[in-house]
Parts: sequence; structure tokens; C-alpha cells
Amino acid sequence: MSLRARTEDEQEKEPMNEDDQHPDCDQKVVMERQLGLLDGVAMIVGTIVGSGIFISPKGVLLSAGSSGLSIIIWTLCGLVSFVGAICYAELGTMIDRSGGNYAYLSEAYGPLPSFMFLWASLLIFIPVTNAINALAFANYLLLPLWGTCLPSESAVRLVAAFAIASLCLINCWNVNWSAKLRSVFLIAKVVALALVIVTGCAFYFVQGNSTRGFQEPFATTSTDPSLIALSFYSGLFSYGGWNCLNFVVEELKDPYKNLPRAIGISMPIITLVYALANVAYLIVLTPEELLSSSAVAVTFGERVYGSLTWIVQILVAMSALGSLHCNIFSSSRIFFVGARNGHLPGALALISLENLTPMPAIMFIGALAIAMLIVGDVYVLINYVMFTDSAFLLATVTGLLWLRWKRPNAVRPIKVNLAYPIAFLLVSVFLVCLPIISNPVGAVTAIAITASAIPVFCLCIAWKRKPNWISSSNQRLTTMCQKVFLAVPEVANDKQY
Repeated sequence: MSLRARTEDEQEKEPMNEDDQHPDCDQKVVMERQLGLLDGVAMIVGTIVGSGIFISPKGVLLSAGSSGLSIIIWTLCGLVSFVGAICYAELGTMIDRSGGNYAYLSEAYGPLPSFMFLWASLLIFIPVTNAINALAFANYLLLPLWGTCLPSESAVRLVAAFAIASLCLINCWNVNWSAKLRSVFLIAKVVALALVIVTGCAFYFVQGNSTRGFQEPFATTSTDPSLIALSFYSGLFSYGGWNCLNFVVEELKDPYKNLPRAIGISMPIITLVYALANVAYLIVLTPEELLSSSAVAVTFGERVYGSLTWIVQILVAMSALGSLHCNIFSSSRIFFVGARNGHLPGALALISLENLTPMPAIMFIGALAIAMLIVGDVYVLINYVMFTDSAFLLATVTGLLWLRWKRPNAVRPIKVNLAYPIAFLLVSVFLVCLPIISNPVGAVTAIAITASAIPVFCLCIAWKRKPNWISSSNQRLTTMCQKVFLAVPEVANDKQY
């Protein structure tokens, strides 16, 4: 296949000839459907269960005010996430294209809203999330080596960068290897959570009625609605990633069956495990000890395991690394689909001929995450992530209702009861409005970052009569990436995208 980047008009007018065919691809260069049901479950669990449940469940407790209410909120947050995942199952089987929110917003509202999601993902969602997971992995991997001291900042950043680069190479090389590695990380998460839950239960039988966090479980319950709202905000943040499988639906075997099944298996398990883990923490620790801890699982381990706390630290590191691995895999598909639709440079829409992976998009994801490690404190961006993410979830579920009215006869392998999207819509409105009231500066900043996509869209996409040097620069970049990565645009059923 020629390494010359083609425009969309050329692609429509020029059929592929024999010289354009790669000898081994038989006119088909696509990412294969290699992910089965277990791979889907591993991806959802692996993305959601990162370092958060081990490090900072105190956010829910701090706002809820009591251990009893905090456990109820953890359970309700799991239920809300499950409802959202069911809504996305309808969208994912109706619009069976990778890209998740990007594909659904494009189908419902057109190119500008979908580009705004892509822009927010480029500047906020993806690099910040990946950088935080990489830093969490590095911190907890190095803790046993530094003893009582904290690891040096330079060492943490170097290890984090090495982790990002290594996982990007694995994702570039082979989808099957990537899936197997997800299974390994999933085992580490299960072992870590099982240790916490089993140890907490054992502590209960030893301590009896004197369990530390449940002596008066509802005595200090908060009655301030805004604080209870904030506790839900913290809990839902820990469930983030429940829609990750929708981003790779083109690589999922039999998505009409496996997408809803993976959601139905993974979300109840995660909800139960999260609730039990928090119960275990509060059996061993008092609410005051939990709130004063910077890493609850480590404080828990010090209380229970003593000198063997390093085991918990390593397992927490593995959990964060597993979440990073899943995020790299799924988020690279967002940029791949965006580039395939002409919303990003065409170089990001190339597929490796040898490995059938979106190699340039994966490397781009890695570069963004490593660049974010240079920022002094990426944690200040978490509020921007949650606010913007909630806004796009609101827009996407609204799009589901809009498509029900706009295209009532469209094929929907799964059609959920309208009560589900309406209920999730109300929760999303609440999550979007709350930060505007409690943190108007942060909300306005997040809105400004997202709105900056509008002039970029007008200049780079809507403006069709751009100077020739812009088009030729994009073409040269695509050609260079084709040569470097031995990659070509996607070709399927004699049609090049």
C-alpha cells in the first residue's frame, strides 16, 4: 500500500488496486475482535479498581460524617454507576463503533460536541488520569525501598515515566499480550482486596463488639445536604471508568452479547467489594484514624501486618499499574477514532501492518502522560476532570433520549427502560450543578478549557479552504509516521476510512 497520505475525496474516488494491497492483509487492515467476555470483565474491573480504593476512601467518610452512612453511599454510588453502564450498553450496541462518548455525541449532536469531548480528553481526562496512576504506582513501589522516608520526587517521576513507556510498548506490540497482562493485574487487585476484606473480618471476630469504626455507626451522620452531595461526588469518582469497554467495542467479540454481560458481571462485583473493603477498614481503624491517613490501605497494613506492610504497598502499586494499563489501551482508541473522522492529525489513525494495533495513537497517549509528569501538582486538576466528565456523561445520556425520539426505528439490540436514563440524567445534573455552587472558580476554569475547543474546531476542521502548507504539513507527518511505524490507514471490506 502506498505510504502517501490520501485526502477523503481521493479515498472516495480512487478504488484500491493490486499495487495498493499489502500481500499479507488481503485488503483488510483493521483492529481485530480479540477481546472476549473475560477480557471485557477484566478491563472494566481493572480500570475502575485502581489506587483510589486503597488510598483515599476518606473523601466519602469526611462528607458523610459517619461510618454507617459512608457504607450506604458507597453502595448507592455503585448502583448509580451500574445504571449509567446499562444506558451505555444500549448506546454501545446501537452505535457499534469504538470511541465511547465521542462516537455517541457525534451520532446524536454532530461533529462540534464530539470534538469538544475529544479536546477535553486531550487536555484533561487522559493525560491527568494516566499521570496520577503512574505516580501512585511509582510511590508505592518505592516506599518499601525508602523505608520510613518518602521516595524522592525525581525517582518517583522516573519510575512513573518508565511504567508509562513500558505499557505503551506492550499495547503497541500485541493485543493478546495486553489482555493477558490485564488478567495478571486483575489477580493482584483481587488478592489485595481479599487481604483487606478477610483480615477485617478476622479482626471483627477477635475484637467482637469493640470494632473501632462501628461502635456508633450513625452517631455523627451529617445532616447538611451539600456535604452528603459531596460524599456522592467522592464515591462516584472512585467508580470512574465503568464505560471503558465502550471505547473499544470494535475489538470486542460479539459485542451485542459480551458488552452487556461484561457490565452485568463486573459492576455488582465491584460494588460489593468496595462496600466490604470499606467495612474492613472501619473494623480495624477508627473514623479519626481513617481520616488522618494519606493512604488507608498502608495504615491498615501497618496496624494488621506490622513489618509485612510492604506486601500491601506492592499490591497497591500493582493495582495502580493495572488501571494505567487499561486506561492506555482504551483511551488510545478515542484518539484513533477521532483521527479517523478527521478531527485529529491523520497520523493518529494509522494501524501497524504487523501488529494490527493503533501504534501512533498509543505512543501519543504515552507522550501526553509523560509530559504531564513534569507538572508540579497534577492533583489540582482532578476537580476539573470530574466536573467535565460529569458534563459529558450528562450530554451523552441526554443524547440517548434524543436518539430515541429522533430515530425511533433504529436497530437497538438492547433497549433499556426509560427510567434508567432519566434517573441517571437527574444524578448527572446534580453532579454538574454542585461544583458550580461549591467551587465556581474550578467549574468556570473547566468550562473555559472545554470551550476553547470551539475556535480550534472552527479553524482546523470547519474551515475548508485552509492554506496548502497546512494540508501538506499534515500529509508529511502522516507519511513519516507510516514509514516509521510501518502503518497504514484502516482498510476494511475494500473501503479505506
